[in-house]
Amino acid sequence: MSTDPYEIRPASPADLDLLPPIENSADRMFGAVGIEFPPGPTVVEQMIGRDAEILVAGDPPAGYAVLSPLDGATHLDQISVHADLTGQGIGTRILQAVLAHAAAAGSPGVSLLTFRDVPWNAPWYARHGFTELPDHHWTPGLRNHWNAEITAGLHTLGPRLIMWHPTT
Repeated sequence: MSTDPYEIRPASPADLDLLPPIENSADRMFGAVGIEFPPGPTVVEQMIGRDAEILVAGDPPAGYAVLSPLDGATHLDQISVHADLTGQGIGTRILQAVLAHAAAAGSPGVSLLTFRDVPWNAPWYARHGFTELPDHHWTPGLRNHWNAEITAGLHTLGPRLIMWHPTT
């Protein structure tokens, strides 16, 4: 048994009900920058049962990441750390595990969609080696994600961008 309280591991079935409250707590932090998400299922609830993998930090989970295959690469659908535990490096550890997991799977890189101006979104990912992916490099799957966000009204909450981190 590990003594690491935030060991990164694949989610177990027992973890799944514990993840939406983590995402909801993290989403409330966006209120400080004027972003209020509409009610509805969390990203993790939408991804459970699909072709996605979930990595968690800790037991019980303090945070998690949802990954899915997209156009021959890995897409980071969601990363969340419980709001009470931010600033402790848990998110960084989860992100490092995501990149390692993608590399081990032979993925050329990891894509994600995020808010451009929220400090713990695009600027945070940029500090970890992600760069903005110009739209002429978007794959069909990324374009579909972008358009789905527009349809869902997410782009009305603030400027969004697609970012990429190669695994090699």
